Amino acid sequence: MIYKTTLEKDGVTYTLIFDDKSLLALDNITDRVLERYPNAIENNEKGILYTTQVLEYLDGKREIFNLPINPLGTEFQISVWKALLSIPFGTTVSYSYVAELVGDVKKVRAVANAIGKNPIMIVVPCHRVIGKDGKMHGFGGGIPLKRYLLNLENAL
Repeated sequence: MIYKTTLEKDGVTYTLIFDDKSLLALDNITDRVLERYPNAIENNEKGILYTTQVLEYLDGKREIFNLPINPLGTEFQISVWKALLSIPFGTTVSYSYVAELVGDVKKVRAVANAIGKNPIMIVVPCHRVIGKDGKMHGFGGGIPLKRYLLNLENAL
């Protein structure tokens, strides 16, 4: 079974998708996530583990997530998302740095594309990746949310 639940914080609604074992998706654009999981069944009770930790993060009470996750993607995308998990709370890195982490500095565009397809925002911290020029470039949740998350982490 695939389940869904939502939470709201500071005017932003987040949709979480999960199964009996792990978090599959977290997005602030409900239509986008439900398009990938159209048959997800509402289940707030089973989602409490996930919503609790995400709310703790958004309330400034959590820096590290302790959640089972299972982002679905290609082998390369998964390698990029695993690299994102190594970026510490409160820091930012460049796309080229992430490309180095996955083993090929020439794959910056491919890395940026994979980051853009990250299905588990916040928990897999794609918001911590900024341009080499120090500016915020693209974010699936929108630049205002990226700025909000980085401010929350005192990373700006």
